[in-house]
Formats: sequence, C-alpha cells, structure tokens
Amino acid sequence: MNPTLHRTMLAVLTFGGGTALLCFLTFIHINQGNVTIPLSTVIAALFNPQDLIEHHTVRVLRLPRAVIGILSGGALAVSGVILQTVTKNPLSSASTLGIHSGTYFAVVVSTIFFPVTLFGNGILTAFLGGVLTFLFVYFLSGGGNSTPVRMVLAGMIVTFLFSALTSVLQIFYENETQGLFLWGGGTLVQNNWDGVQFALPFIICALTFSFVFAGKLDTLTLGEDVATALGQNVISVKLVTISAAVLLTSVTVSVVGPIGFVGLVAPHIVKLIGYRSHLLLILASFIWGGNVLLMADVLARIIDPSFSELPVGAITALIGSPWLIWLVLRMKRESNSSDTGVLLSGSATSRLPLTQLYSLLIMAIVMTILISMASGNYGFEPIVAMDALFGQSNEFIKNFILNLRLPRALVALLSGAILAVSGLIFQGVLRNPLADPSVIGITSGAGVGALMTMYWFSVSVVWVPIGAMVGAILFFIIVMLLGAKAEFQPTVLALLGIGVSAFGSAIIQIIVVQADVGVASALTWLSGTTYARGWPELIQFLIWPVILFIPILVFYIKALDVLSLGDDTAKGLGLNVRSVRFQMAMIATLLAACSVAAVGSIGFIGLIAPHVARLLVGTANQRLLPVSMLIGGLLLVFADLFSRTLLAPNEIPSGILVALIGSPYFLWLMKKSAR
Repeated sequence: MNPTLHRTMLAVLTFGGGTALLCFLTFIHINQGNVTIPLSTVIAALFNPQDLIEHHTVRVLRLPRAVIGILSGGALAVSGVILQTVTKNPLSSASTLGIHSGTYFAVVVSTIFFPVTLFGNGILTAFLGGVLTFLFVYFLSGGGNSTPVRMVLAGMIVTFLFSALTSVLQIFYENETQGLFLWGGGTLVQNNWDGVQFALPFIICALTFSFVFAGKLDTLTLGEDVATALGQNVISVKLVTISAAVLLTSVTVSVVGPIGFVGLVAPHIVKLIGYRSHLLLILASFIWGGNVLLMADVLARIIDPSFSELPVGAITALIGSPWLIWLVLRMKRESNSSDTGVLLSGSATSRLPLTQLYSLLIMAIVMTILISMASGNYGFEPIVAMDALFGQSNEFIKNFILNLRLPRALVALLSGAILAVSGLIFQGVLRNPLADPSVIGITSGAGVGALMTMYWFSVSVVWVPIGAMVGAILFFIIVMLLGAKAEFQPTVLALLGIGVSAFGSAIIQIIVVQADVGVASALTWLSGTTYARGWPELIQFLIWPVILFIPILVFYIKALDVLSLGDDTAKGLGLNVRSVRFQMAMIATLLAACSVAAVGSIGFIGLIAPHVARLLVGTANQRLLPVSMLIGGLLLVFADLFSRTLLAPNEIPSGILVALIGSPYFLWLMKKSAR
C-alpha cells in the first residue's frame, strides 16, 4: 500500500473515526436518564433551545456530564502518554503509579482536618498529593534504573497503603466525608456547568505545555544521553511534563474523583494504530480517552438501569484491568527476560531451638488472647476477665467475655493461621516469595463470590462459604493460566494478580452500590474485620478447614521442598509436579476462601507470616508450616486487639491494620532486593 495513502487512512480512522464515535457516544449519553427524552428533543435542545423542562434537563444536567466525561477522559489519557514516556514504562498511568490514590488521600485528609485548603475544588491539595506520591513511587522503585514491572508493582502497593489509610478516615469521619464514597469510586455526576468551567482552564493550560514540549518528548524517547547530546535539558523537560501530567490528573480527581485505567487504555489504543509522534499522540489520546470514559459511563447506566449511579471508576477498572494484564504479558513476551526483580525471602537468623520457639509463640498467643478478653471500652480489666473465666462474675459479664470477646479472638487466631498457611503454600508451589492470597487475587475472588451469594442470590448464610470458594477457585484458575504464560516469574505474577484483584474489586464495588450497603459497613467488610465475629463463624467457616486440610498439608509438605529444587529436578526425583502443584494450590485457595467467608478480605498475613517464619527457622517447609500458622494467628490476634482498643470506643477494621503493616513491609522487600 502507498505509504501516503496508509497514513491518510490511519488519520481518518484515528481522528475522524474517533471524533465520530465521540459524537455518537455523546448523543447516547445525553439520552440516558430516569426520563427518556426523544432524540429529536435532544437535538432541538442543543441547537434550538427553548424554555422547556426537557431542554433544561439536557442542557443543564446531561450535557455538562457528557462534557466533563470528555474532558476528564482526555486529560487522563494525555497524562498517561506523558508518564509512559518520562518513566520509559509502557505500564505507567496515574492509577498504576498510585497518583490517584495519593490525590484522593490528600483530598480526604484536607476535607476532615484542613477544610480551609479546599478552595478551588481542592486542586492544590490534590496536585501536591499527586506530585509527592509520584516521587515516592518513582524513587522507591529505583528511579531511572527501575524496571517497568517493579515501578508499577510499587505503585500498586502504595495504592493499597493509601486506600487503607483513606478507609480508616472514612469510617471514623463518616459525617465529614459523606458523599466521598461515590466520588472516591469516580463519578461524572454534574448538577450544572461549574465543574466544566473549573476544569477547562487547567486542562487547556496543561495541554498547552504538553503540545509545546511534544518535540522534546520525542527526543527523550531516544534516550537521556542522546537527548542531552542534542542540547536538551532533560531534568527541566521531565519536571515540566510530569507537572503537567499530575495537574491533568489532579484537576480530574478534584471534579470527578479518581478514575483509573483510562490513562493506560487510551494511549495504547493510539499506539497500536501506529502513532509515535507525541504531537499526534497527545491529540489522538485526548479524543480516545474521552471515548473510553464516555463509553464506561454509558455502560454503567446500562448495567444498572435504576440509575442509582454506579461509580464509573469501577467500570473503567473492569475494562482496564484485563488491558493491564494483556500489556504485562505482551511486555514479558517481547522482552523475553527473566530479570523481573525477584524479592528476597530471607534466611534463618534465629538460633532458638524449635521447641522453645513453639513455646514462646504459644505463650504469646495465649497472653494476647487473655489481654484481649480483659480489654474493652473501659480499659484493661484483668480481674473481671479472670472472674468470668472461673465463673465468679454475674451472667452478663460472663456472657460478654466468654461469648463475645473470646470467640472473636479465636476467630482472629484461626483466620490468621489459615491465611498464613495459604500464603506459605502459594509461595512454595509458585516458587514466588511475593505470593499471597490477597496479592495474587484469590481473596478478591472469594469476596466476589461471598458478596454475590449474600446480595444477588439472597440465600442462607450457610451458602456464603460455598460462594466464596467458587469465586476463589475461579480466580485461582485465571491466575494460574496467566501465571503459566508468564512462566510464574515472581514480580510479573504478582502484577498479574493485582490486575485480577482490581477486576474483582470493581465487581465488589458494583455489588456494594447496587445492594445499597451502608458506606461504613461496606468499607469495613471490604477491608476485612473481626468485628461481631463469634462462635457461629468459628464453627461454620474455620474449624472444619483446619481439621480437614491441615493434616493433608502435613502429609504433602515435603513436596514443597522438592518443588523448590526446580521442576526438572523434582520430576527426576519421581514427583508428579503438575498434579502436586495443582492439588496444593487448590487447598491453599480453599483455605483463603474460608477465611474471607469468616472475616472478609484481610490481606498480607499470608505474605508476612511465612517471611518472618523463614527468618526464624530457615526454609524447610516442615518447620515453616507450624511456625507460620502460629505467627499468622498471633498477627491477626494482635490486630484484632488493637482494632478494638487503639481508638476505643471506635473500632478500626483488623484488615486495615494488617494492610498498614503489610504494605510498608512489601515496599521494604522491594527496596531491599533493589539494593
């Protein structure tokens, strides 16, 4: 084909087709609502407005929503283009680098503690939060020496950390943050043109800088050394363009909330068409970013015809997380590199005899449970707890301690132990020190299954663990299939699991909104909590998995040591690698599902406990299994105790406390391995 004709056809497809699709989606979008307005009325309202309620509905309510969708989608797409070029990372976007979570956290903090700083829709607060988050992720992952997967992995973990902190604030300051839950999921709802009028000047300013520096971004793609040799000030170019990208993200967050993955999907659509020049890339990405976000909002209102306002961010996550997974696999295939930044799992540093270690851990667990039984809103009351244990107190106090506090602590103990075992098995089966039911998406799948059982099928609570297991198994199969394509490389598999987890979290968010669950209770369950858990959860969800699965794992546990030698060596020693790997991973999945059914989605226990156990007893899995169980149980019992007492009478979900410990630990592992 003639090159000129080919370029002309690409231009027509990209710009002409993109603009036509944008107009088509805008008309569909405007015509969606509680009241159906004929297309002829919509056209008349746009081009021949009159003083009619239908015309006012179109021009004052629906058209501003469509316009802010186009502006926000375009801004996020251009931000993605710049971030991908500056970081030399095709996976970069405001969502994958944690910028969205940083801006959202900054706005929530300002809303609660410094409302005076929220002038101008909080644009300054959002901007500063975004800049600081980007710098934190960029330098934590190794800066210019970071690999794309490592940088995005750091961004995702920073997102987990900020999400946990934000959830704490929203739970304790529900009145002050009222309305931020829907906004925090991303929403294009507009009641007038104020949002458009506020955002437009900032977007135009940032786009102007982007166009001016487009040529310099082209030069930057040749490499920093080449750009410097051509007389370009690389640092100033990066500073200006990153500021423009964060400004585009911040103004979007301040008006419509954090909407993820648009900045990842739209630029790659344009790049797949064949554009590389940043001038055309920025312009085309703006058009297609608007298309992606408008289409997501249209789909949101098709999925929920009751117009209870599904967060559009959940829909973009449904679209974008598979896109992220595809990009990771594509990048892995093209690079064909095994250097994915395996994280160090540690080696034994303790010389303590095993029996003494068991005794110390069991004593610590018993003491923590006793302290938990004696602690509450009235402080630490050991005498009252002892009287209740020995039957010397009144029935009310005895019932309160023996039927509320004690079973709750036991639920935490068994849930933590189960999650630790699940993490240990996944790490051994996949030979991946990053493997954890939450990191690779298993708990997200279990959460989807449990919530669908509770709110969509409205069946008895007895079926909740079955739903959790089905969801966990489905997500497990997806992760294993993707992991096989990625050759089970640790950080790549972790990133694939995070993509799968984002997909599940989007479904969970949709279910929560449709089920009309209270904001505080929804956030509490999603974060994982031991609140109000007792004997029923202990018996229905936790005791029987321990009795059934742990003895099987004791029988199988030596196989993990053989698997650690490599598949070829394991096969040479007579091990049926595929069968053993599948069976043990399935048991680990079912254990994680039982924990989710009991206490919700508590993450990082399965990551932390096995790592700490390795530091104490080495890498032999026969030693690791009981020690990991004891450490995992102790961690969650501690978290449960502090969740009740740290800010009494208010309560922090246990899962949030674990995330506040686990996220920094995960980032420390990344930093340690980078060194």
